Amino acid sequence: MATSDQLLVVIDPVARHSDGESVRIAKDVLSAGAATKVCLPDGPEEFARALDRRGSRRPVVVGDDRALLRAVTLLHRRRELGTTGLSLVPVGAALSLARSLGVPTGAVAAARAVLDGAERRLDLLVDDSDGVVLGDLRIPSAASVPSGQGTPPLTEEASAVRPWLRVRQSLVRTLVARPPRPAAPPTPGPSRLRVEVDGMTLVDLDQPVEGVSVLPGDPGVAAVEVRPVSVGAEAAPLSAVGRRVTVSGADFRYRADCVVSGPVRTRTWVVREGAWGLTLPAPGPSGL
Repeated sequence: MATSDQLLVVIDPVARHSDGESVRIAKDVLSAGAATKVCLPDGPEEFARALDRRGSRRPVVVGDDRALLRAVTLLHRRRELGTTGLSLVPVGAALSLARSLGVPTGAVAAARAVLDGAERRLDLLVDDSDGVVLGDLRIPSAASVPSGQGTPPLTEEASAVRPWLRVRQSLVRTLVARPPRPAAPPTPGPSRLRVEVDGMTLVDLDQPVEGVSVLPGDPGVAAVEVRPVSVGAEAAPLSAVGRRVTVSGADFRYRADCVVSGPVRTRTWVVREGAWGLTLPAPGPSGL
């Protein structure tokens, strides 16, 4: 049964341009079930202003994972997550985070969940630069340095318009030796990182690792897994659970949800239990 909440429906511009039909369906379902005010921001600044002016309305984000992450980040930095629950209608190509959080990815089902669902308090991973992680955090092997790109060849259309260039290029090729092909980019190598969980060292700089992942665990803690480089027999992953995770060492990049950040030399993440609320479908009757 639809709620009587007043909704602020903020439609991300990427969603409008990528799937206007799903956006229209979501608006129709939401408007039929509650009093809605629809905002169509054209960029991040207008997106932020729309949330700032929500008043007593419950914000509903229509967009992909990045739009949800943007909304949570804004409310976190304004210290308003504790009093402002969010709802999401996933629209777009990047929806893996929405799925992992339990949000329906169909426009009709997601809009009905906004109207009839219940808020669930979820943990938040917050780093020492005030960044947030809603789902998983991954640190891959040391990134390779891309090789340089040569000058792009003249297109067929340009050659047809300027035939004298084709003649000149042919003459130059006969007089000048071709440069060697650029070398393939080096294969990413292992990282040397110190990973500490609640003050205890899980792996140190003397043990190269292939990657680190930090995933949601039980309420209030994160599950940390380190994959050491195997020598001979495959090395078993090292794992731990805790509230505070610190990674340090050589410059490294990390992927938090759908955003790549860095390079940094050290970063600490802390789990904040039940720090934000998301409307999810109400559980069905037991046994159904």
